[in-house]
Amino acid sequence: MSLDPALRSRIETLLQSNRVVLFMKGAPEAPQCGFSAKAVGVLNALLPQGYAHVDVLSDPAIREGIKQYGNWPTIPQLYIDGELVGGSDIVEQMAGNGELHGVLGLPAPDRSPPKLTITPSAVEMLRGAIANAGEGYAVQLDIDARHNARLQLAPVDTNAVAVEVDGVRVQTDWMQARRADGITIDWVDDERGRGLVVNNPNAPPAVKAITPAEVAARVAAGTLRLVDVRPAPERQLASVAVAFDSFDNGLEALEALPKDTALAFLCHHGGRSQQAAEHFRDHGFREVYNVIGGIDAWADIDASVSKY
Repeated sequence: MSLDPALRSRIETLLQSNRVVLFMKGAPEAPQCGFSAKAVGVLNALLPQGYAHVDVLSDPAIREGIKQYGNWPTIPQLYIDGELVGGSDIVEQMAGNGELHGVLGLPAPDRSPPKLTITPSAVEMLRGAIANAGEGYAVQLDIDARHNARLQLAPVDTNAVAVEVDGVRVQTDWMQARRADGITIDWVDDERGRGLVVNNPNAPPAVKAITPAEVAARVAAGTLRLVDVRPAPERQLASVAVAFDSFDNGLEALEALPKDTALAFLCHHGGRSQQAAEHFRDHGFREVYNVIGGIDAWADIDASVSKY
């Protein structure tokens, strides 16, 4: 079946207008399949300024048409300079060996091994686990974009970025190697539980609790910005008497603030504000607070604030 001329023109116009185009399921911020998520992970690491994408789930004509256009049967598909690069496996492979960097005109990936510390107790535990798994296994260290770390045993990957610490091979991929710099792996058996613990100094500090009184004092002193995450109709029921920001016009302006800006988030009881605080922590803000008790707790210190 030949490709409809009008559809071909749509695709060609899209490719001519954008150097990098990813045809995927979902959007970069919310991929709708694992393969699309893999391709997005690579492109986000290489092109943090963004790239064009097409959600084929919302455009059935493009979903089928792009398969005919490039004679490639699956989604996702990456195009650069109008040329088909391939699907997620090819994208990952080319990124790992540096070929994709070259196509995009970027420096070769930094494949230097991360600097890790493994405590003696953790080394002993990991050696035993590797021995029990059998020959050809290593410790796989994965660190996502939010700096959450996961350890598991996996077959030795000769293409991975690897480091050996006291006879324990730890491997990761090039995208995660720099996130792993400075990590300490320990084995604990105390109030924290029993098992391996990963301390990642690159992760943003955890969201901290802060009282309404502390917020009021710091806002007045100019050392903290308060963000009320409640919608405007809810704020009309009860509102604080200090300066605050809101999400009424979206998150973009707040996300663009310097990452050392101290932010405190407020809602009714503290649940929605905790989620908002975690979002900004994930975006690199290093001093983030949640107002414990929310506006309800604020009413306890300020009689002018109503409870609802």
